[in-house]
Amino acid sequence: MKSEDRSTDSIRSDMVEEALRISEEAERKNVALRLLGGVAIKVRARDGLNPAFEREYADLDWITPKGKSAQVQRFFESLGYAPQTRFNAIYGRERLLYFDEEHDRQVDVLVGTFRMSHEIPFGERMTMEPLTVPLAELLLTKLQIIELNEKDVRDTLALLHDHPVDEQDGESVNAAHVAKLCASDWGLWRTFTANLEALGDHLARYDLPAESKERIMDRVRTLLERIEREPKSFGWKMRAKIGDRKRWYELPEEVEGGP
Repeated sequence: MKSEDRSTDSIRSDMVEEALRISEEAERKNVALRLLGGVAIKVRARDGLNPAFEREYADLDWITPKGKSAQVQRFFESLGYAPQTRFNAIYGRERLLYFDEEHDRQVDVLVGTFRMSHEIPFGERMTMEPLTVPLAELLLTKLQIIELNEKDVRDTLALLHDHPVDEQDGESVNAAHVAKLCASDWGLWRTFTANLEALGDHLARYDLPAESKERIMDRVRTLLERIEREPKSFGWKMRAKIGDRKRWYELPEEVEGGP
């Protein structure tokens, strides 16, 4: 019966509650959809975010496998989201935009590929965990940005505060996977490690106990050491010889009309 179809429920004002509603509906309707971005980091915090890392969220970011664009379009419209029709018609094979008109916020869905300053390959790892992409990918998608803003720094510190760095997935950041990707792409390595190294300076601005700051920095050092140990590909070594003399990152354009 229609009254039992939860997809007709109104969009939640709380971003985390809405992310969970969308994820539950996606699983129920067999739509392969995983959460990215700051809201994903918040929902993965088992004991809730430390107050120092709390912030407002302007949008929800998702990713779905290649070839699922049409299914995802029908899905978000069934949930009450307004499509940005012209954008979706032009770019829908790679990216979809929807708008929550009541709460004045956007939903951004990447299709098949994550590409901003750098491309992060997902492959089968995209849907290997429920609700969000794996923690390694959450960290990679944050620290691949050539110019980190305040929300990216805050989200990254929150992730490293709440999760250990290890050689496996689940509730740990898979350092082996991060190192493997950085060892095959000099540009990604250059941006990612530079951003990791800069976290210590950013950390001083946050009201955290000394032990929390040291925990984060221990995990930063573990990641940097693991990346350094990973054997680099031939392509990485050739690109390293050019270094910063040639731009190693892309400058993704902002979507007009976005929040």
